Amino acid sequence: MKRIFTALIILLNFGRVNAQADYSASLIPKDLLPYASAVIRNQNVYTEVKDNTTIYRIKTAVTVLNKNGDDIARIVVWYDKTNLIKNIKGTIYDEFGKFTGKFSEKNFEDVNGANDFSLFEDSRLKHYIPSTGSYPFTIEYEYELKSKQTLNFRDWKPNPETGLAVEKSSFTFACKPDFNIRYKEINMPAKVSIGTTTEGLKTYTWQLNNLKALRSEPFSPLAESYLSMVKIAPQNFVYAGISGSFTNWKELGQWTYSKLLLNRQALPPEAIYKVKELTAGITDIKQKARKIYEYMQGKTRYISVQVGIGGYQPFLAGDVERLNYGDCKALVNYTQALFKAADIPSWYCVVEAGSNKVSMLNDFASMDQGNHIILCLPLKGDTTFLECTSQKIPFGFLSDFTDDRTVLACTPEGGKLMHTPKYTAADNLQVRKAVFTINNTGDLSGNMATIYTGTQYDNTEDLVGEPLSEQKKTVQKMYAGINNLDIEKFDVKQDKKEIPVSTENIQLDAREFASADNGKVYFSLNPVNKLRSIRDVRNRTKPVYINRGYVDEDEITYALPAGYHPDTEPLNISLSKPFGKFKASTVYHDGKLLYKRRIEIIDGTYSKETYQDLVAFYQAVADADSYNIMLVKN
Repeated sequence: MKRIFTALIILLNFGRVNAQADYSASLIPKDLLPYASAVIRNQNVYTEVKDNTTIYRIKTAVTVLNKNGDDIARIVVWYDKTNLIKNIKGTIYDEFGKFTGKFSEKNFEDVNGANDFSLFEDSRLKHYIPSTGSYPFTIEYEYELKSKQTLNFRDWKPNPETGLAVEKSSFTFACKPDFNIRYKEINMPAKVSIGTTTEGLKTYTWQLNNLKALRSEPFSPLAESYLSMVKIAPQNFVYAGISGSFTNWKELGQWTYSKLLLNRQALPPEAIYKVKELTAGITDIKQKARKIYEYMQGKTRYISVQVGIGGYQPFLAGDVERLNYGDCKALVNYTQALFKAADIPSWYCVVEAGSNKVSMLNDFASMDQGNHIILCLPLKGDTTFLECTSQKIPFGFLSDFTDDRTVLACTPEGGKLMHTPKYTAADNLQVRKAVFTINNTGDLSGNMATIYTGTQYDNTEDLVGEPLSEQKKTVQKMYAGINNLDIEKFDVKQDKKEIPVSTENIQLDAREFASADNGKVYFSLNPVNKLRSIRDVRNRTKPVYINRGYVDEDEITYALPAGYHPDTEPLNISLSKPFGKFKASTVYHDGKLLYKRRIEIIDGTYSKETYQDLVAFYQAVADADSYNIMLVKN
């Protein structure tokens, strides 16, 4: 059904002072209170495209029920030279809906939005945290944001997090009839209503009422799978003076390749000569690429540069060659240029990076679905992805930052959706062997060797290249379960294969590791690798999601003090579930106690009913990991 909206009504909705609104907490519908730390009482989000500019008008009233809702009430607005804030103001009401105060832009803290590794960013943010000293309270605020581009539009997320209920919320997108858009509704209980205004603008409107809060549950799937969202993308757009058009990933990748990347890979002759020199005599294309990649790693460092169109377009490869630094876009573009000098094809890939595996939406192309750039070598039968921002990461290894997700490769033929490698539980292996001696006063000494592979390879990354004094401090924190740990010798070695291996060797001792009392000695059987129990959740609503699997194997041989033997039942436990396996055992023989432990966690999505089994599994492992040994004299 079409609705007719007038420009006057829209302006009144956003411009009026809602003095008559009653924000008494007692008026919140009772069925919205379960699991809610805050309730959006009323929200209007209005987005309009006008003359190559996007205008956002936001007005929100939210009641904070308890301390857990403070972050929901926090107002954060990003801005830069192309995104300008206008007219931030708000009002605070007490539990009974009575006015207690006002705030305006002068009350906001204005801070640099740059991160610690940025060379320069022109992004800043204004933020404000209301403080009333008592709960519940209501904050009502509004502001306008003007963005000088039409490529990216903010997603509408009426319930952006768990613990938030929605009483009323609406979203309107307005544009000229010839400004074609695509939209995608994700977990939306309401469908779009399309209409026109008396001024001839086409409107797309979504209205939600009485959306219950979702509970935070451990091992939940990615938020995108259960929270509500509307995404909008343009067909024709202008960004930083560059026009373009796309309706799918192929066209978006083509625009990126032809508009953002074209003619940015020129290198000075001496750089091209260096590439030829590096690869002379190497016939295997992958080995050539490895040589060039490692040269790039040794020459450059990563520094973020986010200024204007720099948010999407890399600066020139020649500048990276001269300056020896760049952000992810610049370093990928530069590495492409080096490969090109050796006649090695490569593709610039957009990815959503982070430990969570967030993929591009197969059926909906938009520019806002990636936050990082990696490089792809489309070798025949051996496609290889490269992370170009790290000076240490092995060739062909993505770690847990960009593994196992769909990315957009920008090729001369257009965009292609590709999937990065998945590291299985068996790939992500940690194998530890230790030989310890305990004397009759409880002191411990011995050696411990640990091998890390796959994503566990990163466990020792912070230790590599550090002074021994700093390494010792880090290792003492890693193995805090060993009381009074003193590191006699330490080294870590890396084998930078595509599934890399890191080997850690420690010679150690620890005074009073075990407790000696009245002729008995007590100590923790597993002081180096303990699993914690997880929170029980009854009546779970969401599936169980394990993001990444791994395998840990531990073997510790304890040489017991002369004349002592264990006076504790041997540990012997074995568990097998679809999501994981665990086995732990002890064997005493000839003055030595052998402890073995193996745990395998298998990534995947499991039914919500599985969670009780998962809780029991983790508790059983935690109990086994807390097993104590008592030694008595023979």
